[in-house]
Amino acid sequence: MTRHAPAPLEIRGAALRRGGRELWSGLDLTVEPGELIAVLGPSGSGKTTLLRAILGLEDLSEGTVEVDGKRVRRPGNRGIGYLPQTRPLPRDTALRGRDLVALGVNGHRFGPPIPRRKDRQRVDELITQIGATEFADRPVGILSGGEQQRLRVGQALADDPRLLLCDEPLTSLDLANQQAVVGLIDRHRRSGAAVLLVTHDINPLLGKVDRILYIANGRFTLGKPKDVLTSPVLTDLYGAPVFVLRAGDRLVVVGAPDAEASHHHHEDHA
Repeated sequence: MTRHAPAPLEIRGAALRRGGRELWSGLDLTVEPGELIAVLGPSGSGKTTLLRAILGLEDLSEGTVEVDGKRVRRPGNRGIGYLPQTRPLPRDTALRGRDLVALGVNGHRFGPPIPRRKDRQRVDELITQIGATEFADRPVGILSGGEQQRLRVGQALADDPRLLLCDEPLTSLDLANQQAVVGLIDRHRRSGAAVLLVTHDINPLLGKVDRILYIANGRFTLGKPKDVLTSPVLTDLYGAPVFVLRAGDRLVVVGAPDAEASHHHHEDHA
């Protein structure tokens, strides 16, 4: 009898409480290879804390997290790639683009990095993969936000992780760079990796997302985008009237009782 490989991510009976308040409970989530799940919801709903629990940086109030069939007990799992929010690096940062990518390849070793031929080859491969050849040797501080985020994608993919966690990776990027970063994430997903991506705007990901985990008001709903992103479902989740409107090929959430949830709605009318 052939044994199936464990799922890249398995969450069972997860609950999160903060300051006596239950953010959510009873979360069961299995993310299969090649699946992209977007996590949406207002700020303070525990989206980033969920990622931190998977990384082993925070404890859930209840439940278990397994990555590749092993319980997460401490940080530092090489099977997980992590792509953080876009934050511009200081202009005087003393690193080149390739140095930022190299941190993903050899940054886990203790002591000063010893240049190894295999490491250099891997960095070159990653730079080609993320389309960063033109700016890989420039100081990172003078690069655009989109260029810096491409390099962070390279860093996150250094170990060819089976699970990629992304925390608001498209914030502050213009449309072209959002599409470029989504394309890189999607290509890694199509190679068989699982992706869990926190975002406040689903639009750049429409057509790529398999399921949505929407957390709000101490509850959550999980399902295909067409089943979750509807006025009745979000109205029930928030306990207040919420409307999902289609404007061309964009979805606009109106009336969600949190500025972040309808952030793209305000941008459209700015």
